[in-house]
Amino acid sequence: MYLALLVIFLQCSELYAQEGVFTFNRVEIKVQPSVEVKNGDPMSVVCHADVSKKTDFQLKINFTIIKDGKLVFMTLSDKGEAQYEISTARSSHTGEYECTVEASRKTKSSNRVHVWVTGMTKPILTVEKKEVLEGEVVKLQCELPEEVPPLYFVFRKIKMNSTPQEKSVYEPYRNFSVATFSVEEGDNILQFDCFGRRSVKFKYENSEHSNKTQVTVREPFIKPTLKVQPSGNITEGDRIQLECSTVVAHMRDIEIILQKNKTILNSVQDKQLLKYSAVATLEDSGEYLCKVEQGRASKTTKLNVLVTELFPPPVLSASMNKLDENKELGLSCSINGFQNANFSILRKVSNGAIWLINSRNLTMKVNVNNTGSYICKAEVKGIVKTSKSVMINVYAPVSKPTLSVANGLAEVVLGKPLRLICRLVMGTPPITFRFYKGNEVKEMVTNDTYAMFLDENIKQNDKRGYSCDARNNHSSGVKTSNILNITVIVPIRNASLGTIPYGEVEDGSETAFLCSVKEGSWPIHFRIFRKTDHEVLVYEKNEYADRILWRKEKMKSQDTGTYYCMASNRANVDVRSHPITISVILASWQKGVIAAFVLIPIAGAVVLTLWWFLCKKKKAKGPSMEMSGSALATNSTSEKLTRQHNDGDYYSGSGYIEDNENHMKSTDETKGPDLESAEVEYTEVEVSTLDPHRDSMENRHSRIHGHPDAT
Repeated sequence: MYLALLVIFLQCSELYAQEGVFTFNRVEIKVQPSVEVKNGDPMSVVCHADVSKKTDFQLKINFTIIKDGKLVFMTLSDKGEAQYEISTARSSHTGEYECTVEASRKTKSSNRVHVWVTGMTKPILTVEKKEVLEGEVVKLQCELPEEVPPLYFVFRKIKMNSTPQEKSVYEPYRNFSVATFSVEEGDNILQFDCFGRRSVKFKYENSEHSNKTQVTVREPFIKPTLKVQPSGNITEGDRIQLECSTVVAHMRDIEIILQKNKTILNSVQDKQLLKYSAVATLEDSGEYLCKVEQGRASKTTKLNVLVTELFPPPVLSASMNKLDENKELGLSCSINGFQNANFSILRKVSNGAIWLINSRNLTMKVNVNNTGSYICKAEVKGIVKTSKSVMINVYAPVSKPTLSVANGLAEVVLGKPLRLICRLVMGTPPITFRFYKGNEVKEMVTNDTYAMFLDENIKQNDKRGYSCDARNNHSSGVKTSNILNITVIVPIRNASLGTIPYGEVEDGSETAFLCSVKEGSWPIHFRIFRKTDHEVLVYEKNEYADRILWRKEKMKSQDTGTYYCMASNRANVDVRSHPITISVILASWQKGVIAAFVLIPIAGAVVLTLWWFLCKKKKAKGPSMEMSGSALATNSTSEKLTRQHNDGDYYSGSGYIEDNENHMKSTDETKGPDLESAEVEYTEVEVSTLDPHRDSMENRHSRIHGHPDAT
């Protein structure tokens, strides 16, 4: 039974599923009455879904409306359309709207549409106090209750016949803002208002201005009054008095200040009157300012004061401004058109002035210490005036100058600059120095006690001497130094080294080394070095010449090496020659001794070897053969040698003995000129053979090749 019910349920579900087939064709979103709505008007956002169904059945659709990524409306409907109603549109409803529909896990969204609600609500302005004192602040609050942040708030302070003062405040998280304005001097009746501002698609939109709120300003004190006594003409020497007064509502924290050229002359606190008095001078002419302050409030009053001159400043005159030492100087102080004054003459120093005399005239004999600035003062009715300073210069004569080289040596290296200094022991500056080369003025310098001259044009054969002269404003005139002669040092150029013999030198022989330079001032310091694995100084000498000759009497094997010479003079530049190589070889007699020591043992060894070989041969033969062969050989050889000796020419060739035969044959290397015509002589010797093994030796011939003259 349950199985049958299950089969029926599955068939019904399959049939329902076949009947519930649908699809969303498109989804549309519309804004009524339009996408641009005026602030306060009604608006509606309509979402419509176009659906296709296989059969006619009821389809529940979930409608969702999103603004700027946030959900603002959602409903479930089977009509294919949903509507989001807004009775009163505000600027906060401005934004991007999008509609999404969903049914049976199928979803589709519409395009986005931008809605702009134009205009903003009117802001509300509130004031903390509607009556304030000068110097206080007015606190304001501006609110846009139906708007959504971020917002800008602009506050305005409005005064009669002036441009409103504005303050702008940005509020990212709230729909109201607070601002303060200072109440300044002259603010009587003030009005304040505000308006809001927002940014829509990179554009700013302003709200209406709020209601204007009026604030009454009361003065904490009246504007100060500034007076001067005497009120008429004021002359130098008169006593003047300035008074500054005001009326204060509350005496607490009140202050009165008197200024001239931003310099405070006097001030009082918690009082309504300030007084200031002084003896009038020309410097007292100008604008005075009285300022009253209490808290933030302040008021000012200005007054111009003119002081008439009682007498002009004195004038100091001098008989001479420049004079020689021990001359007489006269100073006189006077006032044009005014005689009745107290005069004094002073000399200025770094920290003031030194009084000299209470008189209008001064006469004195001067020295160099009297050089300086002088002034005079005149006093009338307590007014003291000072003259302009007069400069007096007292000159001592210059001494004879001394000319020297800056480095102390009266010489210079060719190609290097020469620096000269001209000095004075005595003389009042400024001093004019002139430098001469010969009779030509090279440079003129004005300095205190010395001067420098740099000559960069030094020539090798320049014989002109240097001198300098000096003068100042003293009447004695010019003093000239002695003539300074300079030695020009020519640097060493092109050093060379040579030897005799050159290259190979026999042991024990003499070798001459010649080191020379092409150019250079004397004396010249010559040095000769030998270089093997290290450098060794073998010879050095100072010479007033451009070359040196060094004879080394006995050369040895340890003298083998590379040699070079180095030359220098007072130019302090070492010039090095090209290196040469010297090899010390054995002398001829040394070679002979060595050859003798080598060849004598060799010759002895050869003779011993030959003797031993002959002895061995003789022992091997029989007694009879030894005697017979020896006699015959001896006779034949003696006869031949005798014949050769008698001819006068002796030739010793290479000989050998083989099988009882003696052969003497001349070598090609030792042939004389007559060897080409030489004849051969044969001597035949028969030997009886006793040894059976020597049968083959019979009838052999012994041949002797000698000198041709032996035939």
